[in-house]
Amino acid sequence: MTVPALLRPLLILFLCCALGAVHAATDDAKAQTIIHMLDYVSVDYPEFVKHGKVLDEPEYQEQREFARQSALLLEQLPDNAGKAALLAKAKQLVARVDAKAPGEEIAALARALAADVVRSYRLTVAPRQAPDLEKAATLFQAQCAACHGAQGRGDGPAAPGMEPAPSNFHDQARMQQRSIYGLYNTITLGVGGTPMRGFGALPEADRWALAFLAAAMRTPVEQVRKGEALWQQGTGKQELGNFRALVTQQPGELAAQSADLDAVRSYLTARPQAIAAAAPAPLDFTRGKLAESLAAYRAGDRAGARQHAITAYLEGFELVEAGLDNVDAPLRRQVEDALMGLRSDIDAGKPVDAVAQRIDKLQELLARAEENLGAGEMSAVAAFTSSLLILLREGLEAILVLAAIVAFVRKTGRSDALPYIHFGWIAAVVAGIATWFAANYLLTITGASREVTEGVAALVAAAMLLYVGLWLHRRSTAQAWQAFIRDQVTTALGKRTLWAMAGISFLAVYRELFEVILFYQALWAQAGEGRRGAVLAGIGVAALLLTLLAWVILKYSARLPLGPFFKATSALLVVMAIVFAAHGVGALQEAGWLPTLMR
Repeated sequence: MTVPALLRPLLILFLCCALGAVHAATDDAKAQTIIHMLDYVSVDYPEFVKHGKVLDEPEYQEQREFARQSALLLEQLPDNAGKAALLAKAKQLVARVDAKAPGEEIAALARALAADVVRSYRLTVAPRQAPDLEKAATLFQAQCAACHGAQGRGDGPAAPGMEPAPSNFHDQARMQQRSIYGLYNTITLGVGGTPMRGFGALPEADRWALAFLAAAMRTPVEQVRKGEALWQQGTGKQELGNFRALVTQQPGELAAQSADLDAVRSYLTARPQAIAAAAPAPLDFTRGKLAESLAAYRAGDRAGARQHAITAYLEGFELVEAGLDNVDAPLRRQVEDALMGLRSDIDAGKPVDAVAQRIDKLQELLARAEENLGAGEMSAVAAFTSSLLILLREGLEAILVLAAIVAFVRKTGRSDALPYIHFGWIAAVVAGIATWFAANYLLTITGASREVTEGVAALVAAAMLLYVGLWLHRRSTAQAWQAFIRDQVTTALGKRTLWAMAGISFLAVYRELFEVILFYQALWAQAGEGRRGAVLAGIGVAALLLTLLAWVILKYSARLPLGPFFKATSALLVVMAIVFAAHGVGALQEAGWLPTLMR
């Protein structure tokens, strides 16, 4: 078909504009991929490299690959005034990762480079998954409330005298001009010359969650309900149906355009999971990107195929990694290895058929992962039963010890020791609560990785279970139990040291509480996100039963059949020890601390 001469200039202009738009979109996608890879390195690298030692070789190699890929993609971006400096920083990051530099240094370099890329190329980033506003509320109270106030009204205890004053997130006129993306940038970078410092050290997901929380604070409940009804009717699906569109909209402009759209914006800001529910599932997204990667590779676009393969992991599979770890950690590693292998095949220019076979294998692994995620967690009944038995067994043993001690001192006419006994077990409860907080805090900040801490906790719990089982077995007769109590208490009274009675009471209860903490650390990890409610329910029921049993035993001196009780619980402890030990070994294999035959 020939084009009339008069229309040729218009056609050329149209084609130039179209090609420019395609090129710009491709550059933007590359830049977004760089940001995501750098965020991944900043968060994960410190977990797998400590003091120059690699704790997990496959994970470390993945960090190296992402650092190198970031530099390669950066070279493909358009030239601008800052590109040379960006490339220098990217090469420095690669060199320091290769040198196994400290995690804090790598995280700082990766975060700084990502922020520079955003500024240099004027990127608009968006959340990769629905922000967790419940977690954001906790972060806000810890990090922001001192200045902005508990309700975000700019009236925190540190606010008086600040210049300028902290923002009031309920100020309608001001907040109408602030997009969520603008809030995110302020949280990330801070505001120069003001007390508002940047929080770039926080994970990207936490910064997005804080931005959504700040944007939602001023919204009345009625507005959110109205927006929910409109969203369910289909209003706003086109205009606000993805996170990028939502975070870039200024509320004031949207309100001027449509009151209904502004209501939908309010709803999605307060309930961002509604957008996530409408988006493709992470594994479906991964499948789609793998198909795009193969199509690009068949067409000879190796760079495009590599980028699609990276995106398949970073914006798809990575979002379900934690859940899959809880139910099938070896499968998680298989998928990760296969995705890395795909990228290696693409970089090496392997034949199309080899890349296609790799992707077919990946699709099979993803299908297994999807099945396991849906049905592989510890059942709610198992989680509830295990939780109930742990606290009931340990608590009942402590109650039996205390009841026997109280009965013994009463028979010997030493009721003056009772206040010391009660002081001992109350102090043990307080110490147990303190230990629980300390255990959670230490496991959060000092564990080399989540797998290592879970594995160590499970193995220690297994050892303690075996020890307690042996201890019970030795006292499985009433005579042995009474002899144990008599020896302990008589020794204390014979020394005329009533504080020794408090010590016996303290140790009897604290030992049980310490074991409970270890057992629940392991059970909490095994139950996974979906079954932790059942664990808490088991704790609640066990606490009620223990309260009733303690009242009956202490008031009526009820006697339990000690022999059968101790023998049965000893057998139960052995079974639980085997389960915990298996979980611990598996977790340490996943962390690379123990060898594994499953690859």
